[in-house]
Amino acid sequence: MYKTISIFVLILLTYLAINIYIGWHGLYALSYFSANIIHTVYWVIFFVVAFSYLFGRIKVLPGSIRRFMQLIGSYYFAVMEFAIILLPLADLVAWFLRIADVPFNTYMPILIAAVSLLFLGLLVWGSWNAWVPIVRTYEIDIDKPAGDLQELRIAVASDLHLGNIVENRHLTRLVERVKDMQPDLVLLPGDVIDDVIEPFMRKEMSKVMSQLQAPFGIYAVPGNHDYYGGHIKEYVKQMEAIGIRVLQDESVLIHDSFYLAGRKDKAAETIDPAGRVSVQELLQDLNVTRPIIMMDHQPYHFDKAAAAGVDLLLCGHTHRGQFAPNHWITRRVFELDWGYMLKEKMHVIVSSGFGTWGPPIRLASRCEILELIVRFRS
Repeated sequence: MYKTISIFVLILLTYLAINIYIGWHGLYALSYFSANIIHTVYWVIFFVVAFSYLFGRIKVLPGSIRRFMQLIGSYYFAVMEFAIILLPLADLVAWFLRIADVPFNTYMPILIAAVSLLFLGLLVWGSWNAWVPIVRTYEIDIDKPAGDLQELRIAVASDLHLGNIVENRHLTRLVERVKDMQPDLVLLPGDVIDDVIEPFMRKEMSKVMSQLQAPFGIYAVPGNHDYYGGHIKEYVKQMEAIGIRVLQDESVLIHDSFYLAGRKDKAAETIDPAGRVSVQELLQDLNVTRPIIMMDHQPYHFDKAAAAGVDLLLCGHTHRGQFAPNHWITRRVFELDWGYMLKEKMHVIVSSGFGTWGPPIRLASRCEILELIVRFRS
């Protein structure tokens, strides 16, 4: 308990120190152009914004206020990360100019303008990447027969994060792109909702999701955020009511041709009283001479899936860091944080996701839908 409190205090103090640094630069920039800034008012507003995501989690506040605070706080996370990158660079440039005896009033307005434009440009560019989907196509050959099925077209969309930020407008983009693909099968590898199911139900997002259609069906697996709100049973119920089956350590034989297996998320190991089974247990009764496609939200232990006989593994979770330079971290944490790899004979694809967590901003990643063209041995 003491260790947990100590870690929390350390994180809080670090966050506070970072934001004092950011806030001071903001105050300095405003004061440069106007001497009428009331410092106390500025700092109150600044810290309300800086902690607004946390305030939005306080359940005693009215729902509309909490949603607004979470929205502001989500965007501020992006601003804070950009500030951590840009402000030290701006300080370094200002220091060099000062020791070079460049007049203060010559470089300071240009430096403030340059940093402000960079902030704005990153936010606009990041918003475009987050809200405008790209379709990525992968063609895969599986050296197993699939009955009379020669080719399978699959639409894949992971990490929708439907909630107070990613709403029906963005979900409609998914429906429209998938319709254009005319897939045989639609797969959703986790994190369909963003922690809580209340906005999904309040905004009747199931009506939009029900427009997804495919001859071989629509399947999902739980992601960590589907568990976090404690509404996994209601989530499964809502999905199944619109014809989307959520596979929880289950497998199905589709079209008497190939298996589709779906794992519970890794979070189930601590959140779900039933835990989750291993890949070997999940697949032990399957005929491995048939093609096996598996969804597992978090991209871990590829070697175990390959050894169990999986031919195509589909994952999400990483968002590819969502915005730079986080992708440098995910690249080192995961064996594959985005894209395609061949693990022994198993094809692995990790998607950067369709929605976003926190700020609807993407840099070094795109909002994506996957189109898989899978060919089987004749």
